[in-house]
Amino acid sequence: MPVVKIEIWSDVVCPWCYIGKRRLETALAGFPHADDAEIVYRSFQLDPAAPRVPEETVAEHLGAKYGGGPEAGRQMVERTEAVAAEEGLLFRLGEAQRANTVDAHRLLHLALETGGPALQASLKEELLAAYFLRAENVADHDLLRRTAEQVGLDADAVDAVLDGDRYADAVEHDIREAAALGATGVPFFVIDRKYGISGAQPAEVFGQVLDRAWDESHARLEHVGGPEPTDACGPDGCEI
Repeated sequence: MPVVKIEIWSDVVCPWCYIGKRRLETALAGFPHADDAEIVYRSFQLDPAAPRVPEETVAEHLGAKYGGGPEAGRQMVERTEAVAAEEGLLFRLGEAQRANTVDAHRLLHLALETGGPALQASLKEELLAAYFLRAENVADHDLLRRTAEQVGLDADAVDAVLDGDRYADAVEHDIREAAALGATGVPFFVIDRKYGISGAQPAEVFGQVLDRAWDESHARLEHVGGPEPTDACGPDGCEI
């Protein structure tokens, strides 16, 4: 049976990606065919120049980037935290550190390849929770290793990825593909390669698109000429 395939381009340090994830999950909770929906996460880096060893918090970085200093940065963070709280997410974004995410994305590719979408989804959720709910450093290899093993990835496979550059090309491919599909930011949701949804839209929007995608992939046969057959044979034989 065909499934509804949902591809999500996002970053593990993107607050709207976590908020959008929760809103999609709310929509799926009311979607009668949720068991037939498949979610795959694609890589995107909001800040490829971010250091692997953090040097500043998100609030400090925002204040320096947009002006106003740390206080202005904290105000930006607080507004986002308030929106997240509406989705049941208690962010500690003010304490979170600006960190590079390429290694996290490489492990997400490992999870998808070795355990499929379900294992990848588990790792994605734990990485988001580590960063936003616990203000942990998602560039730290010890944190990445613990998190990956916690959700069931093989320890040796994780070490092999973290000790080399495996899946780096897959991360770059995802980023290029996002641009080719017209994404200008994340989160970016693509459903059945027919519908693109930009940003953390309300759950109702996701629900409408899911219903439409399902109906299109399960089109019903349209009967022409009336409900009852004429000049046809039935279970009781043929009228001649």
